[in-house]
Amino acid sequence: MLIEGYDHGPLDAGEPLLARPGFWSNYLPEICVGGAGTERPVPEWFGEDGADVDALSEVLFDPERRPAFRVLGADGSGVVVVLRNLPGDYGIDFVLTRPVGDCVQQTATWEGELSGAELTWPELVRIADSPAPDAEGVDDPAARLLLLLPLLNGLDVPEGASGRLSAALTAVGVPQDLALSTAERLLTGLTGKAWHDPAWGSPLSGG
Repeated sequence: MLIEGYDHGPLDAGEPLLARPGFWSNYLPEICVGGAGTERPVPEWFGEDGADVDALSEVLFDPERRPAFRVLGADGSGVVVVLRNLPGDYGIDFVLTRPVGDCVQQTATWEGELSGAELTWPELVRIADSPAPDAEGVDDPAARLLLLLPLLNGLDVPEGASGRLSAALTAVGVPQDLALSTAERLLTGLTGKAWHDPAWGSPLSGG
């Protein structure tokens, strides 16, 4: 797979890896730490087994591969998430493509923190909820939302984002009793402030 204007190809279609145990523990932990700073992410946050996480990391971060996850919209535009497994130059590139779907419009990079283009929460949700009906790539809205989450501009995140994020985590296999706290950690890392939706009941209270 090649994208015109992106120099780190050829790329490997990574979509089948989304269903593998350990994917989200490999992809999302740096976001969890983000601005939160104190807790180190563990696979248990996602209800995943450490051995599965380690086994999949060897595939995801193989220096011979560049797994790419296509999150395209109905008009062919969207974002291609690339694990840039270059020796001494690892990162995650978010390649924003034009409507034709094969030409770079803009690129953002995650290397401990995001640099480049960002998406507001409404923009992120719009892309997540508008998969191309017949195009190759990721069509599940929950997986699309989580793949694009590092692009979120954390300045004006609405309270409803917590519920949507928790539901997305549950949809990709995170146990329901863990999705709530993991969503909190993700939003805390992204926004740089402690996140708790007052509408959520304490798990100790039975709420």
